[in-house]
Amino acid sequence: MMLRSLLWGAALSCLPLAATAHEFWIDPVAYQVPSGGDLVAALRVGEDFAGAEQSYLERNFDRFDMRCDGEVSPVPGRSGDRPALNVAAPQDGLCVIIHQTRDYTLTYREWQKFVNFVEHKDFKGVLAEHAARGLPEKDFTELYSRYAKSLIAVGEGAGADAEVGLETEIVAEANPYTDDMASGLPIQVLYNGAPRADAQVELFARPPGAEVQISLHRTDADGRVTLPVQPGYAYLADAVILRPLEPQDDSDPVWESLWASLTFAVPE
Repeated sequence: MMLRSLLWGAALSCLPLAATAHEFWIDPVAYQVPSGGDLVAALRVGEDFAGAEQSYLERNFDRFDMRCDGEVSPVPGRSGDRPALNVAAPQDGLCVIIHQTRDYTLTYREWQKFVNFVEHKDFKGVLAEHAARGLPEKDFTELYSRYAKSLIAVGEGAGADAEVGLETEIVAEANPYTDDMASGLPIQVLYNGAPRADAQVELFARPPGAEVQISLHRTDADGRVTLPVQPGYAYLADAVILRPLEPQDDSDPVWESLWASLTFAVPE
């Protein structure tokens, strides 16, 4: 089994990633494109910053936009398009690609898979709450949705990320293409527009031609954390919320997860 580096603060150890943690992200073919170039990116779901490509299917998303130099417009496409994003860049500057999936459901047939997910994403108290609510340990359902963003530089890539109104999202508080990244990339994690304090952020770092490295970080009281980055790397940051649902019927979901992701690269 491939070993992956897990970092909590300054501590390093090698541990396997939980098999139930499948991220969703926007995967640009190029994070920097020339003036007048094309924005091309796949939608992916998988593990270790590698996964299956998803088609452009309107029934599968609630929102698919691009915010270029502050101007927001829908991503055009035809059903079945792969890659899902393939359009001419409207102008120079920082383009933020925004994607919100529809709601999906997952039924847990094995208790251990839920335990692995809860422990890997560090949802404190969830297992005790599950028991206190009298919920079963198998054949229960989770509702989930994904909220992805990606930063692509067009030309010099000047500009800034900003809150775009997703239920949960990661906002880059510096521009990785134009700002000094020597001290890292500051981000803020939001939930319903408010900072998510003490939230785990998982960072996947993909160096050129080498194994993906994974590190864990935690937001402060203002939902902020600075992610360590290196030139030449591509990154996926991921932050997940798990909240209880009150079922009306036995088949209704009892938990809901909301997944925020942000992809970007740091120039060499």
